[in-house]
Amino acid sequence: MALPLPPVLAPQEAAEFGRTLAPYVLSSQLLELPTRIVEAGSDVQTLLGLYLATNPMLTALTIALAISPLFVLAAELRGNFSQVDCWWSILPTIYNVHFYAWAHLNGLPLDRLRAVALFSVVWSIRLTFNYWRKGGYKWGAEDYRWPILRERINNRLVFFIFDVVFIAFIQSLLLCAITAPTYIFTILAQLPKGVAAYGIPDLVFSRLLVFYILIETIADEQQWRYQQAKYKFKDTGVVSEGYDKEDLERGFVVSGLWSFSRHPNFVAEQAIWFTLYAWSAYLTETYFNWAGIGALGYLSIFQGSTWLTEKLSAAKYPEYRDYQARVGRFIPRWSTKARGAGSRAEKKKND
Repeated sequence: MALPLPPVLAPQEAAEFGRTLAPYVLSSQLLELPTRIVEAGSDVQTLLGLYLATNPMLTALTIALAISPLFVLAAELRGNFSQVDCWWSILPTIYNVHFYAWAHLNGLPLDRLRAVALFSVVWSIRLTFNYWRKGGYKWGAEDYRWPILRERINNRLVFFIFDVVFIAFIQSLLLCAITAPTYIFTILAQLPKGVAAYGIPDLVFSRLLVFYILIETIADEQQWRYQQAKYKFKDTGVVSEGYDKEDLERGFVVSGLWSFSRHPNFVAEQAIWFTLYAWSAYLTETYFNWAGIGALGYLSIFQGSTWLTEKLSAAKYPEYRDYQARVGRFIPRWSTKARGAGSRAEKKKND
């Protein structure tokens, strides 16, 4: 049986939208898939045959579209619009593992897809743990953005439309779109081994992904430890080791990676998905290709979220504007003034 993948003769063809995705999205298969799933019912063999006979990107898009109404329903029932946030650290891995599983069941080479799947699992575990630690999965917990936006929009119908279109629909599609490079890797797996074999460039890109996860982990840990020390000081007056009273009274962390970037965890998170896209661009010998739409959307959301976060921080903490002047939002400012933005306790340790 022929694979439901666009046949390609060269890596460059795998990056052509008109060849690799458009024919499948515009076909009737997308509309027929839900009906065929219902007809298959609980027949495992029929469902497996349908899964293998469906283009894997089409399957991923169907999942993203199918769960969007569920996010809206859950938000209405719970009065909490962070439903997509709860799945943010899980859905990209589901899609990446899906591409790996589909290729495995179809007998395609797996080296590159396995590397992406393993990276995704580690990314999910780390992000999910951090989200859980901050109380994100508690009943009623809601991201700070949505109450602020509800207050500013101040219209129930308009906010409901915003929830349907952006929070549930667009964000769900975005979490699918950032894994589009993995679909390109699946297409490339059809090529002869000598043409698209796993090599040193793949090792470099995959290790970069691990490096960014490490940076994100360190940054989040530094933030967590500071916040724990800050609230301990507020509750008991005890200054934790590694800090001094002035540091904790300031209200926000400025030491470690946070002395080089105001959002080192955000930098690493954006770099992860940009690197996955850059990996696909390198392999297909293109500067830009359609699989970058997800990465571009991801970066755009982080720009808006960071702007709102900083606006709130500047209003809450008197010293935050000075911190903004000394330390770059994402990219470090390699100047003496910027390097002097560390905590007072850290400075004393170095004196």
